[in-house]
Amino acid sequence: MSDVLERLRSLRLVPVVVIDDAEAAVPLARALVDGGLPCAEITFRTAAAAEAIRRITVDVPDMLVGAGTVLSPEQARTAAAAGATFIVSPGFNPRVVDHCNDAGIPIFPGVCTPTEVESALDRGLRTVKFFPAEAMGGIGYLKAIAAPYADVEFIPTGGIGLEQLPAYLSFRRVAAVGGSWMVSREWITSGAFDRVRDAVAAAVDATRNLG
Repeated sequence: MSDVLERLRSLRLVPVVVIDDAEAAVPLARALVDGGLPCAEITFRTAAAAEAIRRITVDVPDMLVGAGTVLSPEQARTAAAAGATFIVSPGFNPRVVDHCNDAGIPIFPGVCTPTEVESALDRGLRTVKFFPAEAMGGIGYLKAIAAPYADVEFIPTGGIGLEQLPAYLSFRRVAAVGGSWMVSREWITSGAFDRVRDAVAAAVDATRNLG
């Protein structure tokens, strides 16, 4: 867990990827690397997810690759077998969390209420996904629910774009920010990996300007 977290804190951004064809996985990964962000959360929203993770792990081994939208222990097992080094879920699913904890796989479950934060704490977790970030009220709401839990870090995801980055990343309790704006599904499907590279580079530059 600590190694994955340290890399996420260093990178500050997690591209949240929906990929329809595993053939696009390696070109996408190389575009992310070229843009300065060797990291991806491949969501299990499509049948190509596990194969995409496997191909990236084999062909771009320096990438930090996780699996997102994991809804069951079975999906978590599939993702880990494909090479995912961390798991992200949209909500707090005790079965998924317990499976990952037992298997020693870093898990960042989604939370958006104090009750869910406390459920994570009860399972020994100190870093969670805040989702859906913007729909729940954005950085103001996150600061409000974070206040009672001084040792919890958050990975806000959901509706966040380049304009919102400064507000989130200036909050010291944010480990990293997840977003899909830099890895548009349409760009991936059409093979517009230069656009991915350029959007990623702009996002990386924005994080550097924040110090």
